[in-house]
Amino acid sequence: MHDDRTLVEARLRRVLDERIRPAVYPESVPLEVAVWHAPGEPVPVAEGLAADVEPITVGSRWGAPWGTSWFRVTGTVPEAWAGRTVEAVLDLGFDENMPGFQCEGLVYRPDGTPVKGLNPRNQWVRIGAPVQGGEEVRLHVEAASNPVVMDYRPFTPTPLGDLETAGSDPQYTLTRMDLAVLDETVWHLVTDLEVLGELMAELPVDAPRRWEILRAVERALDAVDLQDVGGTAEQARSRLTDVLAAPAVPSAHRISAVGHAHIDSAWLWPLRETVRKVARTAANMTALLDDEPDFVFAMSQAQQWAWVKEHRPEVWARVKKAVAEGRFVPAGGMWVESDTNMPGSEAMARQFVHGKRFFLDEFGVENDEAWLPDTFGFAAGLPQIIKAAGSRYLLTQKISWSRTNRFPHHTFRWEGIDGTRIFTHFPPVDTYNCSMRGAEIAHAVRNFKDKGAARHSLAPTGWGDGGGGTTREMVAKAARLRDLEGSATVTWETPSAFFAKAEAENPEPPVWVGELYLELHRATLTSQAGTKQGNRRSEHLLREAELWAATAAVRTGFPYPYADLDRIWKTVLLHQFHDILPGSSIAWVHREARATYARVADELGGIIDAAQRALAGEGSVPLLFNAAPHTRSGVPAGGARPAEMSGRTTRAERPDGGHVLDNGLLRVGVDARGLVDSALDLAAGRETIAPGRTGNLLQLHQDLPNMWDAWDVDEFYRNTVTDLTDADEVTPGDDGVTVRIVRTFGASRVTQVLSLPPGEKRLVVDTEVDWHETEKFLKLAFPLDLHTDRYASETQFGHFFRPTHTNTSWEAAKFEACNHRFVHLQEPDWGVAVVNDGTYGHDVTRAVRGDGGTTTTVRVSLLRAPRFPDPETDQGVHRFRHALVPGASIGDAVREGWRVNLPERRLHGAGEVAPLVTVDRDSVVVTAVKLADDGSGDVVVRFHEAHGARARATLTAGFPVAGVEVTDLLERPLADTAPPAVDDGRITVRLRPFELTTLRLKRA
Repeated sequence: MHDDRTLVEARLRRVLDERIRPAVYPESVPLEVAVWHAPGEPVPVAEGLAADVEPITVGSRWGAPWGTSWFRVTGTVPEAWAGRTVEAVLDLGFDENMPGFQCEGLVYRPDGTPVKGLNPRNQWVRIGAPVQGGEEVRLHVEAASNPVVMDYRPFTPTPLGDLETAGSDPQYTLTRMDLAVLDETVWHLVTDLEVLGELMAELPVDAPRRWEILRAVERALDAVDLQDVGGTAEQARSRLTDVLAAPAVPSAHRISAVGHAHIDSAWLWPLRETVRKVARTAANMTALLDDEPDFVFAMSQAQQWAWVKEHRPEVWARVKKAVAEGRFVPAGGMWVESDTNMPGSEAMARQFVHGKRFFLDEFGVENDEAWLPDTFGFAAGLPQIIKAAGSRYLLTQKISWSRTNRFPHHTFRWEGIDGTRIFTHFPPVDTYNCSMRGAEIAHAVRNFKDKGAARHSLAPTGWGDGGGGTTREMVAKAARLRDLEGSATVTWETPSAFFAKAEAENPEPPVWVGELYLELHRATLTSQAGTKQGNRRSEHLLREAELWAATAAVRTGFPYPYADLDRIWKTVLLHQFHDILPGSSIAWVHREARATYARVADELGGIIDAAQRALAGEGSVPLLFNAAPHTRSGVPAGGARPAEMSGRTTRAERPDGGHVLDNGLLRVGVDARGLVDSALDLAAGRETIAPGRTGNLLQLHQDLPNMWDAWDVDEFYRNTVTDLTDADEVTPGDDGVTVRIVRTFGASRVTQVLSLPPGEKRLVVDTEVDWHETEKFLKLAFPLDLHTDRYASETQFGHFFRPTHTNTSWEAAKFEACNHRFVHLQEPDWGVAVVNDGTYGHDVTRAVRGDGGTTTTVRVSLLRAPRFPDPETDQGVHRFRHALVPGASIGDAVREGWRVNLPERRLHGAGEVAPLVTVDRDSVVVTAVKLADDGSGDVVVRFHEAHGARARATLTAGFPVAGVEVTDLLERPLADTAPPAVDDGRITVRLRPFELTTLRLKRA
């Protein structure tokens, strides 16, 4: 037989595009359209429905950036269409290649009942099946003219990312507003041919199955009368029956399709628009569930569910009904799909507390899985948190984006820093917007790395980012792929059903130990410094507010602000979403975030002040309140008393124009350029700064990644660097014992103050940058005279080691990494810590000097200046605090990290305030002291072992204790854990390295 394969395949493409697809709607009549453009922010539905409208015609431009237009469409079904299926086809000006990234709409009936969303791949509204002739049609569309921020030339700087700069030019052209007959037979023929054509293209050319499909498709095309597609569609379908009925082979890969719409809680749109995106998608999905009995849809992010409940009660009622039927499934058990690298220990825990509690309270549903398909890598402390929240599984997809190394597994157990292992799955379909195309299904099969040991994988299916979720076309394709020769089998299932099957078939999968590092998007650790500092400050303020409010409630009857703390926590957790905290959203999002963090700080400051004044009472005794988990200035952790001052600091001028700071523990030399050329640990007699090098060195790099500007920093940025060594001023500070340095470069100015606090072995570096650079990267370097092959970075509930060398491509790829409050480097008998109050990105490199010694350089990342998606990223004034701590053990690093993030608070009162709880071992760090969320008055204490060693400690309650329970993060007793004994308020605990424990203390 002659090889005519390409001829038939080309014929299929053209006939589908030019004849069969257009015949899906064989007849149509125009609808009448009128519009009202809301003058400002979105209005309530009732107001939009009642607004006075003006006529508008197809072809007209509409929609200023970020505007809302209410369209009213009316018409009459022709009598000749009686008994047929009729739909309204409403095209607001969509680009079908950009679902989720442009204008969208939500359709209402005149009584305000939501019908479904409108999106580029979902433009239809069912009128009737069958319809009555002469039926009047009246629909309202709340249309959002969200501008296209990332267009076909992505990463181009644009003012469209902020309402304040976007202008008012109309963005879209009204394209089609018709009533149309839907020919369901033709619609099914389209799906048949698409499924078979896509499957055929993925099979080997020499596979018999491919040729069987080719010949069946050829026969079907022969049956189509191109001038009467509708009249011949059924005959064409009949010629495909046999190839569509051929069952899959027994060894076929099995895909669990989960209906999904990955909606970023903010990204190229503001938070307020996500509220509407979620409502549109939820309306779409509840409608699709009504039509498709096998379909299952999963939605993550409790915040998004809460938005629907608060803002769209009519949609919420439909959602609740579908949840009760088990088909609209809460997923993930987190408040939002957060970043997991940068959130602190308690914040990461509270993501699960608030997310799981919402789903439990609203639906009685508890999630077993963490659902984070798009998060930019995963911190090594996360497995323990997932387990402590009562969950068992993790799903993500983003690691497939890594540029250097291919991750070796799709299903595995991920082991965290404490030894906890979590069953983890990476969908081999390599997308969280699967559309059931044959290429996607075939890729999942080929790509699956666990063949032989497992045959199940998951495919999140649906258009995300406001694209409307799963479509009826995807459901129809999945139905044909349920059991089809040559393809993986596809079944709609819930995430929990998938994980149960996957774990049962592969109970002992491979193990991956340590962080899941994404070899991409490394710059998200630095972009939008104001957002990152707002997060860090909010986390610590929340700690203080809970600690002092709980202490005051127990001691004085102070009214514990349950509702306020709950609300503020949810606000902070929302802003940890994986495009807000990482700095990859539009300007509007970060402008609002900075304002939100300021309000949070004011409100939490008020709670802290009120609680501390209730504790201090009236008096003139100067008190220092210590919210850190370690004694400071003689004040115990969680208590208040007069501070104990020790030591003094001196400053002397050097002949070369530099300065020497000395406090008896540390002697620091500052040269005439304001650079640190010596940091001598006097007790150890050990120099910190590498010979011939200087610390406190600001370095400026060119920074234009190949793509993903706010997200990425590419390794070649290191090829060009400017050391900022010229100083405008190097003078004594106002107090006489500090050194003040001023530098200017480009259009920017840096002012630094170097200080040695009395009695403390640390050099504090306060840096203020008035930043007006673009496409630059600013780092602060400390070259250390220290030899080590690894260093520690703080992460949630512990720390994690990374190599200082680049032996393999895996190590070389980690040229920018995340830490929380400290990095620590250690030789066996001496170490150095670098601590910070709000930066996350850093790098550590090593070099061997001519004298044979090793210079290990720690650089903290201060600022970037990408121009997309926010063209004015980080322009303005920023303040940072870092400290160099010579001679530091890992315990010193932990303590100093807390110290720099929890500044002392002072006020006058009647006398000492005893801590509510104390722990007698520094390695056991208390991260939360609070009252139980259920309002019982029980005291909840969360702590962990922070040094990476076993610990035995005694926790002592400063109040009568009637009983104690070990709980999960949601403060529920752990059934398999015996409660520790209580002896006169003392509780002895034994902890494994980095073990996290939550105790609930019942007050007597």
